[in-house]
Amino acid sequence: MAVAHAGMTMGSSAASAEEVTSVGFMLVEHFSMIAFSSAIEPLRLANRAARRELYRYSLWSENGQSCTASNGVEVRVAGAFAAAQSLDMAIVCGGIDIHRKDHRALHACLRRSAIRGGAIGAVCTGTYVLAKAGLLDGYRATIHWENQASLASEHDGLEIGSDLFEIDRNRFTCAGGTAAADMMLSLIVRDHGPDIAAEVADQLIHHRIREAGERQRMDLRMRLGIAHPKLLHVVGLMEKTFAEPLSSQDLAESVQLSKRQLERLFLKYLGRSPAKHYLRIRLEHARHLIRQTAMPLLAIAIECGFTSASHFSKSYVDHFGRPPSSERKG
Repeated sequence: MAVAHAGMTMGSSAASAEEVTSVGFMLVEHFSMIAFSSAIEPLRLANRAARRELYRYSLWSENGQSCTASNGVEVRVAGAFAAAQSLDMAIVCGGIDIHRKDHRALHACLRRSAIRGGAIGAVCTGTYVLAKAGLLDGYRATIHWENQASLASEHDGLEIGSDLFEIDRNRFTCAGGTAAADMMLSLIVRDHGPDIAAEVADQLIHHRIREAGERQRMDLRMRLGIAHPKLLHVVGLMEKTFAEPLSSQDLAESVQLSKRQLERLFLKYLGRSPAKHYLRIRLEHARHLIRQTAMPLLAIAIECGFTSASHFSKSYVDHFGRPPSSERKG
């Protein structure tokens, strides 16, 4: 199934070149369709709300050929990254397995645009490309919550947060998904005022423009389907300390319970012991690192609180039914 690259202009031809912002969407193979759609549609609707062209947008790929999204949809583009010239904004649309691809052509394109003073942005895992190109040095940035640890592990000096999106001068990044719409709406507010942005939000049936600092992940209470405050506190503590796991005694004392009382609480609400839940959190984090980074398995084991590679491998097989090395083979 293919989606045509459709001119992407709208509104009165009376709009001068100075009033039109040219935006290039840089599509990386297996990009996230929902993040891309959430980023481009607010621009189309802003043109419609203003009844003239505010944004002129185009799509680009590494070789100028159609690019396939992670959902299998093929999208036709205007040309190759190397041909993208004189853009006011370049937005990298990332997706799955972004760390496994060679982005040299895209890096060169983005650096040229930055040198000319263009704004550089990213949605979903596109932040990874910007970081690799050195275009986030000295800027605040964010990325999808699944990729935060892997990005931080490869870029120690990067100021990476967990916000929905970050707009820091002429750099803007977002977590992906529908957060891309909130980021673009905030840019529209900045460039053309709240009235245009509000009309766009209404057209999207987006009841409010979320603030940048709002959390990415669903509240722990909703994720687990529980409301017990002491249990939520302990699970939250587990998710923050997987690198240096706390003892069951320390966890219990953090909520003024005995170790036995805490075990009963976990069994009642989650159906597993605190130790097994803690191990599950650490192993799932390890799987994210294996799939999204080139970190050695021993380094990942240590990062996730395991004292030896053999213990890590055995725990991984017991939980996922396959050895950690197999995650990188397919």
